[in-house]
Amino acid sequence: MNTNPAPMFNKNKLKLGTFSANCSGGMAVTKVDERWNNDWANNLDLVAQCDEAGIEFMLPIARWIGYGGDTDFHGNVLETVTWAAGLAAHSKNIQVFATVHTAFNHPIVAAKQLATLDQLSNGRIGLNVVAGWNKPEYDAFGVDLPSDHSDRYAMAQEWFDYVSRLWREDSAFDWNGAFFRGKGVYGRPHPVQEHVPIINAAASEEGRAFAMRNADFLFTPVFDFDQARDTVTDTKSKAQSVGRNVEVLTFCTVVCRPTQKEAEDYLDWYANENADWEAVDNLMKLQGMHAQSFTKEALAMFRDRFAAGHGGFPLVGTPDHIADQLEQLSQTGVAGTTLSFVDYAKEFPYFRQEVMPRLEAKGLRQPL
Repeated sequence: MNTNPAPMFNKNKLKLGTFSANCSGGMAVTKVDERWNNDWANNLDLVAQCDEAGIEFMLPIARWIGYGGDTDFHGNVLETVTWAAGLAAHSKNIQVFATVHTAFNHPIVAAKQLATLDQLSNGRIGLNVVAGWNKPEYDAFGVDLPSDHSDRYAMAQEWFDYVSRLWREDSAFDWNGAFFRGKGVYGRPHPVQEHVPIINAAASEEGRAFAMRNADFLFTPVFDFDQARDTVTDTKSKAQSVGRNVEVLTFCTVVCRPTQKEAEDYLDWYANENADWEAVDNLMKLQGMHAQSFTKEALAMFRDRFAAGHGGFPLVGTPDHIADQLEQLSQTGVAGTTLSFVDYAKEFPYFRQEVMPRLEAKGLRQPL
């Protein structure tokens, strides 16, 4: 067993990752020619850059059906367990997560896959647990999407308990649950890591409760600094009430340029003039963003942010401005964020060169 701390548990105050590099378009719902091409060559380029820069992790989205529009945003997606295996084999230090839908992946198979990946990577795999929400994907699998969140998370809890036991016990056991059954099951090898980092993205009350019980990191959107601080406070309090510590991660959209005007002009170019608005609206509708509880002004803001980066917090401007924004984000108690770019591999080098030294100077990250 590898007792070295996972990259996700290092001492950097602000952890950094990438999100959705396995998906066509990444996080930008745009029609510009330079939008992210998620082919394998580009992913290998990106993981090499992130690994060398000391970025903590890469997190994929598990998608099976795209969002339509002119680009069919997320219509081309590299499967996350296979993707994680390839990236782990071509890197040395970075934590690579696999995102797994509990409704579509049997726990015995998932436990074996992830334990194998952990051995392959010498203890650098992570698990992002997804209970499911996207009805067209359930339709594609011929599976009913439970209308009640509690039913989805009851299944997810049993799935996670089953996987955890397979990772923990050597002797065969029987499993007689509400959703899964098995006789004489066991899972060897176990993961190399003493503790595999667990991420869970959740917004509902049931989802947050699941994260408090099981996850190391709650992955959730941030709309402003006050809301981020409230989310961290609430998460810490609820986690402590069940004897656990859960950190908060979020996701950000990055447009970093030498001048503020250049950054804002490019944002307008790709996320307004050339947004794939049909795909944006399909995405928002599926995620329930057209609920009547949102004001027209709030809905307009969300729509712009969804076009720019799937609803991510905008980091748009000069290196100084973006470093200051990340410092403010860290001061709310958020433990880290993913970064997305229109073209990850081409834009990350400037972020690494200009923003990361500023984060080190602010004491948010340790120099390599």
